[in-house]
Amino acid sequence: MTHCNSQRQVESNSQTPIVRLSKRSFSSMKLPVRYLIVILTFVCTSVCYIERVGFSIAYTVAADGAGVNQSSKGTILSTFYYGYACSQVPGGWAAQKIGGRRVLLLSFLLWSLTCALLPLDPNRVMLLVIARLLVGIAQGFIFPSIHTVLAQWVPPHERSRSVSLTTSGMYLGAALGMLLLPTLVKFRGPQSVFLAEAALGASWSLLWFKYATDPKSTASGVGESVLPVNKKIDTHNKKPLSAKIPWVKILTSFPVWAIVVNNFTFHYALYVLMNWLPTYFELGLQLSLQDMGSSKMMPYLNMFLFSNIGGVVADYLITRRILSVTKTRKFLNTVGFLVASLALVIIPSFRTSGGAVFCSSVALGFLALGRAGFAVNHMDIAPRYAGIVMGVSNTAGTLAGIVGVDLTGKLLEAAKAANSDLSSPESWRAVFSIPGFLCIFSSFVFLLFSTGERIFD
Repeated sequence: MTHCNSQRQVESNSQTPIVRLSKRSFSSMKLPVRYLIVILTFVCTSVCYIERVGFSIAYTVAADGAGVNQSSKGTILSTFYYGYACSQVPGGWAAQKIGGRRVLLLSFLLWSLTCALLPLDPNRVMLLVIARLLVGIAQGFIFPSIHTVLAQWVPPHERSRSVSLTTSGMYLGAALGMLLLPTLVKFRGPQSVFLAEAALGASWSLLWFKYATDPKSTASGVGESVLPVNKKIDTHNKKPLSAKIPWVKILTSFPVWAIVVNNFTFHYALYVLMNWLPTYFELGLQLSLQDMGSSKMMPYLNMFLFSNIGGVVADYLITRRILSVTKTRKFLNTVGFLVASLALVIIPSFRTSGGAVFCSSVALGFLALGRAGFAVNHMDIAPRYAGIVMGVSNTAGTLAGIVGVDLTGKLLEAAKAANSDLSSPESWRAVFSIPGFLCIFSSFVFLLFSTGERIFD
């Protein structure tokens, strides 16, 4: 009864507005605005990853048809990440200054318009480079803006599952893109993918423009009464956001760097598997991706599942006072990264598609579980500057993708020169061991330096 009363008190303190959806279709439905915001950000990340997967599929088909060499293909495919890396911190700054809701809408409109207007001609390299840079820059603003919006709307006792649901949209989007877009390319051609992505982006923008609003007051202090934390927060504090961002304090904070290190490792492992696992199947195991059917989607579906499990478990541990916020973040991060490290290291030992899919699914699934640790921690330590901290850490994550994908290519070239082909397990051991050992290192960094306490007011 006490817990129920506490929950009612939290809801009454939050003064959460209720949104009435379209009268024609949802006439009798009432939905708290923060739930609608979370749902829309989930759809947002799904659409973004459909776009990323879609470009890779459409461009690869068009480039292979035009006889483009592998080096030129790599240049075009990697251009997105350079733009993406450059706009992470500016994205957090812009969201802090003019509001995450507005920045998110403008970013979506920019990349959607670019997709709609871009002619897919593999021989017009400069045009493709400029277009992918624009899309990368635009999408680089999205995740810092999302974290700013969620920090404003979502009370602390709902943060884990809200952020986990939002980020799980990435993995569902990747899975849907892998499943549906090759068929679209087959029947309607590569250019149709760009038009479909632009239509999805425009549709989401309309929904966001219609239903998303700014909160009347921040949610960063709401719900603190149900959290087992030591630091007391004045839930009636109406102090406006500081105009001065504490850059020095942010960049010299050990808890911030604990997040940065773990974000780097997470994306190193994710991008290496996303980009090189198909090559491992084809050259390392001598398997055809077409013959594998839908099984190649399993790692991404597993990420979607485990990401949401991590969020629900984290919020349960916190609201039931089983563990403090700090211990919850450290527990889930450690379990996720250590299990993932083991699965990554043993991937080359499996010489069948089933074994490789199983290990990669476990690795990516538990990495997603770990996001209930480090990826939510932005809003624990800096609810007012969550977009800024997210921008800093996601810059590291994007650089990890660039470094990891490029380094893996060099490792495989060296292995090919030494072993004459890439069918030997030894040719791939370093590829998967590096992210495995990085997971172990990062988990210890998070154990030592992270905190669930608010350290930026």
